[in-house]
Amino acid sequence: MSRVFSWLQQRERRVFYWMNRRLRHSALNVLFHAATHLGGAAFTIAAALSLSLFGSGSLQWIGLHCCATLALSHIPVAVMKRVYPRLRPYLDLPGIHTCKNPLTDHSFPSGHTTACFAIALPIAYALPWLSPILLPVAFFVGLSRIYLGLHYPSDCLAGLFIAAAAAWATAPFIG
Repeated sequence: MSRVFSWLQQRERRVFYWMNRRLRHSALNVLFHAATHLGGAAFTIAAALSLSLFGSGSLQWIGLHCCATLALSHIPVAVMKRVYPRLRPYLDLPGIHTCKNPLTDHSFPSGHTTACFAIALPIAYALPWLSPILLPVAFFVGLSRIYLGLHYPSDCLAGLFIAAAAAWATAPFIG
């Protein structure tokens, strides 16, 4: 089992190094620095609350679903960050490009990716015509976390799965 884990870790680091070192470009720097904030607490909480407080009809229910998904998804994120104290890549690996004032808490799972998908998935489920916009944006936020040296790919993948599970679990209680 340790050989499988080692093999997976090597592949993940290869993907991480490619995203963080080889993919460097000034336009991507600007784009990823801007995109990463879409998964931050300020934006995701404001988006969910705005829909639930100011939306009417189905938009209000979608906003409530986003709020419930966001709240539920961050319980396992907080627990897992304590149980699995994985160092962030820029603290663990040499020569990593990162942003100004990077976070120093644990890496696994990605809270930004979780939060962005916790907003995108309920909206995409209720309004499928928005899926081609929202889901790529959420994936882009996850990629930005890798590009900025803040998360490994598995951190972002775990965030996606946590948000999906929370969206699925809260759906029967909303509307």
